[in-house]
Amino acid sequence: MPNYLKHRESHLVSRVGWLRAAVLGANDGIVSTASLILGVAAAAPQKGPALVAGVAGLVAGAMSMAAGEFVSVSSQADTERADLAREKTELKNSPAFEHEELAAIYVERGLTPALAHQVADQLMAKDALAAHARDELGISETMTARPVQAAFVSALSFSVGAGLPLLAVIVSPLRWLIPAVALAGLAFLCVLGAVGARTGGAHPLPAVLRVAFWGALAMAVTAGIGHLIGTAV
Repeated sequence: MPNYLKHRESHLVSRVGWLRAAVLGANDGIVSTASLILGVAAAAPQKGPALVAGVAGLVAGAMSMAAGEFVSVSSQADTERADLAREKTELKNSPAFEHEELAAIYVERGLTPALAHQVADQLMAKDALAAHARDELGISETMTARPVQAAFVSALSFSVGAGLPLLAVIVSPLRWLIPAVALAGLAFLCVLGAVGARTGGAHPLPAVLRVAFWGALAMAVTAGIGHLIGTAV
């Protein structure tokens, strides 16, 4: 067997499906739960209500993330299936036109017309639908929508993220509850941003700054509103 067939490269883009769901879920878990706890604690500085609000936020958020991801990614999968069915019909009814269409794509990418037609010939002879799905529609195995995977990863990562501010509530004294949750939330967000960036092969600093800024803003706004409501009532 030739060496190039034995060599398998592992590209980071293959992680994009589950990585996006995991980072989004964990980030939302930390931000929403920490913000919810801070809002309740700012209105009524007691551990009990803050803990109940955090647990309720964890359960509701995990279910919401799972349902939202499943519906969203299922819609994407439905669109992909419809496009593939349409392309299959076009290949059956107009194979010559589809061949020219595929060859034109390769010409646009830099091949000579003769070589583009040769490549189209060989790829369509092997698997015409796969060739058109990949090069015309942009659908590949790496980027294929997986609703169940996205829903499970989102719910699990949200639960893990939401559990971190809850842990801060449990271990911190009442007088330090608000600063402990806020600082813990920001620290967890920074770690998440760095890990997500490293996993995806990107530089961590922009990701850390991005999640820290938006996380701090969300917690500050929620705590401020909670304080105003607590003062008013």
